[in-house]
Amino acid sequence: MSSPSGELTALARAGAPPLSEERLGEWMREQRWFAGKARDPGPVTIIDAIPIGESEEPLLLLIVESRAAAGTHQLYQLLVGVGTQRDGREQICSHDGASVYDALTDTEQTGSLAQLIAADASVEHGGTTVAFRRSDTLALGSDPEVRIVTGEQSNSSVILDDAHIMKAFRRIEPGLNPELEMLRFLQRHGFTRLAAIEGWYEYRGELLEASLGVMQQFIPEARDGWELALEALEQGHADTLIAPLRELGAATGEMHTVLASDPEDPEFAPENPADEQVALLTATIDEQIERLFLDLPESPGVAPVAQRAEELRDRLSMLSHTGVGGRLIRIHGDYHLGQALLAPSGWIVIDFEGEPARPLRERRRKRSALRDVAGMLRSITYAALVSEVLRGVTVPDGWERRARDSFLDGYLNAVEQSLLPAGSQAIAKLLAMFELEKLIYELRYELEHRPDWVAAPVNGILRLLDEAS
Repeated sequence: MSSPSGELTALARAGAPPLSEERLGEWMREQRWFAGKARDPGPVTIIDAIPIGESEEPLLLLIVESRAAAGTHQLYQLLVGVGTQRDGREQICSHDGASVYDALTDTEQTGSLAQLIAADASVEHGGTTVAFRRSDTLALGSDPEVRIVTGEQSNSSVILDDAHIMKAFRRIEPGLNPELEMLRFLQRHGFTRLAAIEGWYEYRGELLEASLGVMQQFIPEARDGWELALEALEQGHADTLIAPLRELGAATGEMHTVLASDPEDPEFAPENPADEQVALLTATIDEQIERLFLDLPESPGVAPVAQRAEELRDRLSMLSHTGVGGRLIRIHGDYHLGQALLAPSGWIVIDFEGEPARPLRERRRKRSALRDVAGMLRSITYAALVSEVLRGVTVPDGWERRARDSFLDGYLNAVEQSLLPAGSQAIAKLLAMFELEKLIYELRYELEHRPDWVAAPVNGILRLLDEAS
């Protein structure tokens, strides 16, 4: 397939073997970060190809459009190298000993990309600029040791000298990525419980301006809260997490307070909720319940809840009788134990990108801070359910409640109170609504991505309905 703007020609000039857009599309659909698996994906088109870097083998930045059969489209950033095939490189195509490969799986090419950030470089090509920007705190050696991070779902990261981590956004959208926006705001306003931003890079073209990636401080001795929770439960040390969870609650309250601290910044200034906020939230969750249960497969795993949609709706209706209160602010948006690292200095919050499957404008929307709180409370409950239901671990009686209460106590004592609805009853009801919404999301996610895990959200729904009866 030919490319009308000559991007495939640009690849050929770099010495690439013949690469059709059909082959590129086949390769993309095999990748974990490709978001079109659930639909019938259409063709892909290379809409720009920019030579960058000065490594021995050519490095090109591709902007690729994937157009689904339903008419929707998505944009992706691909960094491709052209050279010989080596172990560890994810090959896209090859011909006569030459290879086009995913440069984000290659240590030399990712090191070259990081050097462009360290150099505060800009690359101009055919009316397009790829700008690399560094912070004053970045100190990167000329030949960093590079380690590729494996297992990521949505993006690709590399660790450099065990001191820096560079994340490339695979799926991109026009505008400022919340990861970069939130990190810069929080750092500028004195929030220290994060991995400091050290640089970023972005694309500026005639039709698109978009964030492409960030570089941050890497904290090698930190461990994520999800693995800590599962390990503590499995080893019988669950109560050692109670005090740290209170500290995590306090860090979360501090984060929300800082996010609401600048009334002069229109992107972050707190807003009063509309009178119809609860009604809109109720309608949204009700629609999510309807869609989920319409698509529910006939399988033993979901059979215990298959006929209980109306009971969930009744529970939602009961919770909806609460008043409007608090403020709407920018929030983390995808908050769970895996987004918090416990380091010797305390908790560090990571991954401010929001839920990658949601549109960028939705991820940047101001919401109730309690949505983040509900996400973390559900994560604590999920750790207990996964340990018990899927791993056969005996969770100590009352641990889940103590853990949740500890986090919530730490949060409520640290957060600016004006951000929350007035009174403990209103807070509890709104939290319960957000948890119900999260529970529906969990079941849909597991059905689509991890069918072996559906027992955890199914048990969560059963417990919720049993509590309501």
